[in-house]
Amino acid sequence: MDRAALADFLRRRREALRPGDVGLPAGVRRRAPGLRREEVAALAVMSTDYYTRLEQRRGPQPSPQMLAALARALRLTTNERDYLFQVAGQNAPARVSTATHVAPALLRVLDRLSDTPALILSDLGETLVQNRMAEALFGDRSGHTGLARSEIYRWFTDPAERLRYPAEDRDRQSRAQVANLRAAYGSMGPRSRAGELVRALQKASPEFAALWDRHEVAQRFADHKTLIHPTLGPIELDCQVLFTEDQSQALLVLTAPPRSEGYEKLQLLAVLGQERFSADPAAG
Repeated sequence: MDRAALADFLRRRREALRPGDVGLPAGVRRRAPGLRREEVAALAVMSTDYYTRLEQRRGPQPSPQMLAALARALRLTTNERDYLFQVAGQNAPARVSTATHVAPALLRVLDRLSDTPALILSDLGETLVQNRMAEALFGDRSGHTGLARSEIYRWFTDPAERLRYPAEDRDRQSRAQVANLRAAYGSMGPRSRAGELVRALQKASPEFAALWDRHEVAQRFADHKTLIHPTLGPIELDCQVLFTEDQSQALLVLTAPPRSEGYEKLQLLAVLGQERFSADPAAG
């Protein structure tokens, strides 16, 4: 671990960012360039003291999970992320992995979406990051581990996952989930994480196995859907998708036409979500 190189790299990347680059308000006039240490720490979901020690060449060696969080917070490119891992004495994630590093271009768009639900997914349906409106709509998806990180896996193994959709739409959603996984499997291969997911689901779900045998292939696309919120009930929304160039990650944005019932419910959702986060001491 090269503490001096790590500290200097973190400081320079922090100073190169502006609040607007990460979706933060500019606030009062700043005495130093770039983001504050506490802002980077909050974006990476770590303590300010821990981050400060890294910039001061102190503290323990960061784990791969901490480094991945810092790479997202500092909006690092893939090359910059790999360098961060190297100077911290860790092996950089494989370039084929789509679940450890969020595309900076998608993050820049997400940072500017505060009034409507938006989230970034990997091609295996793993939620990489979600804004507060998406968390208010879907719940916090950051706590899932292992295969359960994939919404495709949860759809076929956890009945609660389907409660967000009307009963009459669940068959269509099942086909869409399998077709999306088939597309990822085709590009990643049978020995990939997609292959591992397929094999696990073939054993766990007869429904999945039957749909997999149909060989339907499709990626997530623009859609009109109804989602069931536990407090607000059904919400009709339009889903628009922005892919990275290699199609490995997608930004989903959920909106409703102005003055529609769905639009009014999104306004209520914003209030409910804000109340929840304000009441949660961990939200800081």
